[in-house]
Amino acid sequence: MNQNELLAQVAEKKIVPVVKLDRVEDAKPLCEALCAGGLPVAEITFRTDAAEESIRIAAKEFPQMLVGAGTVVNVEQAKRALDAGASFLVSPGFSPAVTEFAITNNVVIFPGTCTPSEVMMAMDYHLPVVKFFPAKQYGGLDTIKALAAPFPSMKFMPTGGISAANIQEYLAFDKIIACGGSWMVKDSYIKEGNFDKIVELTKEAVGLVK
Repeated sequence: MNQNELLAQVAEKKIVPVVKLDRVEDAKPLCEALCAGGLPVAEITFRTDAAEESIRIAAKEFPQMLVGAGTVVNVEQAKRALDAGASFLVSPGFSPAVTEFAITNNVVIFPGTCTPSEVMMAMDYHLPVVKFFPAKQYGGLDTIKALAAPFPSMKFMPTGGISAANIQEYLAFDKIIACGGSWMVKDSYIKEGNFDKIVELTKEAVGLVK
């Protein structure tokens, strides 16, 4: 899948669930829940030791899903993510090394940015979309609108503090391609095995952004 195809899928889905898995055995029921809720996409974060194998399971057993790796902070993690089958990479900040690795390997990367300088760094690499993180703490939609003014070609994927209460407001701004969010895949629901709740909240989220 090339960059344009992947970005079109992300834009169509409008929400990228940001998933933290502590146990590999939760990967399959979590993916089943997201698919049942009508949102076959997941950014599985490298915040735990279960990330790599969870990505491998998701990519292999759910070919209909768009599976990416999040919280990628170095090239070693990026390599492991791609080897496991990740279709895209997401970083919390801007790493030239990780960005160059992604470009060299023809994989889409959403590097984290929150300042004009970081957006300009992304533009140096001809990236069309950046993550804006942590969105809530760095001024949310107002800051994104301020950044978009001098960088009209750039689009944003805000993550951090996004919820059912504010996602429609974010997506109403045409420079936002999609939002990253974890409210439908909370740690507590996954740890409790409450996948029915994840299906319910995912369906609600999809309904909000249609």
